Amino acid sequence: MAVTKIKAIRGTLSKAIAYILNPEKTDEKLLVSSYGCASETAAREFEWTRKIAEQKGMNPVRIIARHVIQSFEIGEVTPELAHEIGKQFADEILGGKYEYVLTTHIDKDHVHNHLIFNAVDFVDYHAYKSYKRIYYDMREVSDRLCKENGLSVIPPSQNKGMGYKEYTEAKRGTSWKQKLKQTIDRLVITAKDYDDFLRLMQEAGYEIKTGKYISFRAEGQERFTRSKTIGENYTEERIKERIAGRTPRRSQRQTTPKGISLIGDIQERIRLIDSKGYEYKAKLTILKEAARTLNYLTENNLLQYADLEKKVEDVHGSYDRTGKELKVVEARLREVQPLIKNISNYQQLKPVYDAFQKAKDKPGFKARHEAELVIFEAARSTLLAMQGDEKLPSLKTLQAEQQRLLEEQQRLYDERAKLKKEVKQIETIKSNVDTFLAPSVDHDRDHLRSTQRE
Repeated sequence: MAVTKIKAIRGTLSKAIAYILNPEKTDEKLLVSSYGCASETAAREFEWTRKIAEQKGMNPVRIIARHVIQSFEIGEVTPELAHEIGKQFADEILGGKYEYVLTTHIDKDHVHNHLIFNAVDFVDYHAYKSYKRIYYDMREVSDRLCKENGLSVIPPSQNKGMGYKEYTEAKRGTSWKQKLKQTIDRLVITAKDYDDFLRLMQEAGYEIKTGKYISFRAEGQERFTRSKTIGENYTEERIKERIAGRTPRRSQRQTTPKGISLIGDIQERIRLIDSKGYEYKAKLTILKEAARTLNYLTENNLLQYADLEKKVEDVHGSYDRTGKELKVVEARLREVQPLIKNISNYQQLKPVYDAFQKAKDKPGFKARHEAELVIFEAARSTLLAMQGDEKLPSLKTLQAEQQRLLEEQQRLYDERAKLKKEVKQIETIKSNVDTFLAPSVDHDRDHLRSTQRE
């Protein structure tokens, strides 16, 4: 499980980068990576990119960089895996357009990543646009990468009302909510009725406050905790139901024979529903959803259940395929775009470097052109590291490849957006079919109502 934080850097960028590069925190800089820049000259390279952007007409930015912290749970991840996840995270959220420095710190109990990236991209020279949901979108990416790498995440049902601190406290057994939850779970089993349950809670050391919502406070706890805030199973109504031995109704998925004919059976179910004495709105909702399902099945010639399953498989397969193709395109873009930047800087600043080599007053020349010389050296060393002894491709060739890749990237984005809608649609249709062919019409009605609410 990783938790992300983001904050703006408005000044002293060199100090911020120096802090995250601290050898004592990064295993003597073994856990340091950078993209589009060299970590030692990152502050200067960030500044140079912003300068070019201003020359191209962009207004000066007040936020010059952003700092993201990605923290992992104690003992769950190795520094090397944390660093790899950090690179995957940075590459995905920044799209290969922004210079960044990534470090992994191992000086605390929990391993954590520091990511500092430029506030202006070096491809289009546009300022990074922040927005209200940026934290949640970053966290979604971070959580997904944790899952893909076998790490835990805060479960979706616990996202609301439970922060990282409380989640880690719960795992360590120190959360008030977690203790309340465990106590309720234990006492609903032994309580004879709801009044007996309240008595047992008091004997367990809880002060009880009734009202619109029932609340509990343990000894030593500062504030009352509404039981409904720890989950839907802990409302007053559900606690009473649990004591009485009742369980909430849950939608059940019908295993339907693959050879079943869809159209005729669904039409028969519609006639059955229409003949039942449902209230008007409920009947109308079911019949409208049934008609939509029948239209889809007919238009797509899905006459057998096996045909429907094959359609579901094909749509999911196409979505997965475009995802893999997109990863290949974006990986190549992350190689091409820094090459373009560094070759361009190298060619632009080579005359300054040549003049420096010929200057009689080298210290004076260097003082006047320090920024240009630093960027030139950074470009030269980066190109050597990237290409070695291989001949560099021409700038024109790389720019043509970049344009082709960007067009392919956009095509795949559009195709995936269309396929995502298809995935949602076909899953809804299959869910409806499973529901219509289930033995209980009451279940049909409940399921379709929940589908409409969603």
